[in-house]
Amino acid sequence: MSNKLVLFCGPSGSGKTTIVHHLLGKLPILCFSISATTRKKRASETYGRDYYFLSHEEFQEKIRNNEFLEWEEVYEGGFYGTLKSEVDRISATNRIPIFDLDVEGGLHLKQYFSENMLDVFVRPPHLGDLRGRLLSRATETKESLEKRILKAELELTYSDQFSHQLINQNMDETLLTAEGLVMQFLGVK
Repeated sequence: MSNKLVLFCGPSGSGKTTIVHHLLGKLPILCFSISATTRKKRASETYGRDYYFLSHEEFQEKIRNNEFLEWEEVYEGGFYGTLKSEVDRISATNRIPIFDLDVEGGLHLKQYFSENMLDVFVRPPHLGDLRGRLLSRATETKESLEKRILKAELELTYSDQFSHQLINQNMDETLLTAEGLVMQFLGVK
């Protein structure tokens, strides 16, 4: 079981983070894979719990040193990536990494780990739902919101490249479906 990995990805506001946090509370065998980013830390976030917040220089050095499984510039000047050391950290605890990534990062990880990974694409029922969810966060400027919506439109076109799709219309139902998928993949009852 220790060579398995679980991935939830989708556009910002799709509900993937809520799903991952729910699964972490239900299945102690899972351990959250903390991504690295150059974006500014939000008031509610903690270094080493939510993200590894790095300077642009630190991030670029890790790229040069081949320390990432995947990385990308998600938004202009905003880099995100999965450190190889993070998967090693989780594996050393005999737990299974669970990833919460954007679509491009998810596709890279899916290629890297192939059949050892449960890959799930989370999508809103409609783009308008996504806009509403992003607005309710109150963390976006009008400009950043529009960038996220444009990116989400593109990301939704990649949904068929994932083994499973969850349409997040009702969060309670989505959580139950996600639990079932993960438990079946891990062989947990």
